[in-house]
Amino acid sequence: MWNGSMNELVLYTGYALVGLGTFIIARMLMAEQESRAAQENLEDLRDRKASDPLIKLLRPFFTQYIVPMVRGKPFWDKKRVIFRRNIIAAGLKDELTVDEFISFKVLNIVFFPLALGLAKAGGFIDLAWLYILASGIVGWFYPNFMVSSRIEKRQAQILRSMPFIVDLLALSTEAGLDFVGAIGKVVEKAKPSPLVEEFGQLLKEMKVGASRQDALKEMAARIAMSQVNSFVAILISADQMGASIGKILRQQSEQIRSERMVRAEKAGAAAAQKVLLPLMLFILPAVFIMVGAPFVLGMIYGG
Repeated sequence: MWNGSMNELVLYTGYALVGLGTFIIARMLMAEQESRAAQENLEDLRDRKASDPLIKLLRPFFTQYIVPMVRGKPFWDKKRVIFRRNIIAAGLKDELTVDEFISFKVLNIVFFPLALGLAKAGGFIDLAWLYILASGIVGWFYPNFMVSSRIEKRQAQILRSMPFIVDLLALSTEAGLDFVGAIGKVVEKAKPSPLVEEFGQLLKEMKVGASRQDALKEMAARIAMSQVNSFVAILISADQMGASIGKILRQQSEQIRSERMVRAEKAGAAAAQKVLLPLMLFILPAVFIMVGAPFVLGMIYGG
């Protein structure tokens, strides 16, 4: 009886030890897999494109620690719509997601005062602590300033490349291609630019089922420029009325070029006015001194 109980106890102990060993081995394998996944994720974060050095520096922190707290929170739903539109308009959709953008803003509230506080403690700057603490507000709005500047720069590039792209579209349609085929040819052959990227996105949306009008409207909304809005509106009207797209594109190309010349003339006139003040303050006094100084010295010293 006693021997039977001992045998059962040894058997159950063996089962328990086997189960414990299996659990420990499985836990070690899972921990190793999690560590490897975390390392790969960290390397992926470091390899991702980042045009702003601050994003590149802080991405591992706000992606791993703040994004999980922000993701899925309904508090940010209204802001997500605005931020997503701005990120796409700035051409940053491959660099930042909406939740990463929000997390970047949140982290900057702490990072800016911390960085300035360390700089003050090291004697590199001399700022009052009130300003250092208030720099958190600047940190919150810094991503907005960055995105706004990128939007302005991207819109300027689109405006500069627009006549050439519209000319290519007109030539392609006059050569016998339909509008979609002409866009595909432009995306394939044209020099990479933000407008070419937008046309590529337009093709992708049409391939997944969006209508031509909806895809064009979405492109205009992403770029958010009056010139593109009018261009898209004319294309949609021509498509609805069945007018010749090639003729419309040729007219639009000529109009865009004339508008570009008008903007260049306005910029030249504005530049002349801006140069006038430095000319009066700095250049003309120097010229008067160089010309009149010998006569004044001659009169003072008697020739």
